[in-house]
Amino acid sequence: MQIDRGSYPQARTPWDDSAWRTAALGWLDLQLARLGFAETGARRVRVRPWSVIIRVEAAALKGQPVWFKAASPGSSFEPVLSEALARWVPGQVLTPYAVDADRGWSLLPDGGPMLRTQVVAVEQWEQVLRQYAELQRRLVSRADELLSLGVPDARVTVLPRLFDTAVAENRTLDSGSRRRLEGFRPRLVEWCEELGAIGVPDSLDHADLHDGQILIAGADRYTFFDWGDANVGHPFCTLLVTLTRAAEQHGPAVVPRLEDAYLEAWSAHLLDRTALRRAAELARRLSQLTRAGSWARLFPGSAHLGDPERAAALLRLLD
Repeated sequence: MQIDRGSYPQARTPWDDSAWRTAALGWLDLQLARLGFAETGARRVRVRPWSVIIRVEAAALKGQPVWFKAASPGSSFEPVLSEALARWVPGQVLTPYAVDADRGWSLLPDGGPMLRTQVVAVEQWEQVLRQYAELQRRLVSRADELLSLGVPDARVTVLPRLFDTAVAENRTLDSGSRRRLEGFRPRLVEWCEELGAIGVPDSLDHADLHDGQILIAGADRYTFFDWGDANVGHPFCTLLVTLTRAAEQHGPAVVPRLEDAYLEAWSAHLLDRTALRRAAELARRLSQLTRAGSWARLFPGSAHLGDPERAAALLRLLD
């Protein structure tokens, strides 16, 4: 097997535990046998502080691989969420071949090339945002069910508490930064109250939706995957990562155009486009909290690796 540890050669994950590794590979073998998938090449293992992924080539799939994924304890809801999304929004997400909910394991099909494998036109970003907004709209009525699956709660009313926890637990913040964040808290509460009053309902926030988490399913059709950072919260928080990535490719002037494309899907719910734009502005600011939360969901042996990124996200709230 080929092992890729990326930029985290010292990260401690379950892959380093021989008993866990034996159990995970045994489960993978069992599922491949059940599906009748004969392997045709060496397995490739990608080890990160937040997940372990194994790529398996299968003859029955005409060269397309299958993917084993082990989520960290903080993202252990991901396999069950993936199953639920396959029922609720079919065609827009990957449908797992198998999941082990108790251990946070899943076996997933290959969904085609990532969006990042090509030059992404502005028009493609517009279509991505429209399609994802529609997915979120369809999940508004599922917010309580999503929470019952264990998807983290990041609703606007909860964000001040998440802020307090993130500041208190971080081991990287110096005393000056900590004082600045504590002084900022009243403003954060005001933003949360203003955002909640606008009235956009809670839904699923992917929280890391960039061109490496989007698959090309066909002409103007995309599949969304990798839900380990997801939460239940204000849907517009999704915009932070997506618009940042699009602006890196096309410049900041493209942001209003793409934001409008996303907001079109919400206009039927709230016709005041000015209010929608204000909600998008507030949600992008507050989504730094959900980014901080994502860096807290690492494997226990690597939890310290997330502290600098978590602190940076918190301090970006002050920008």
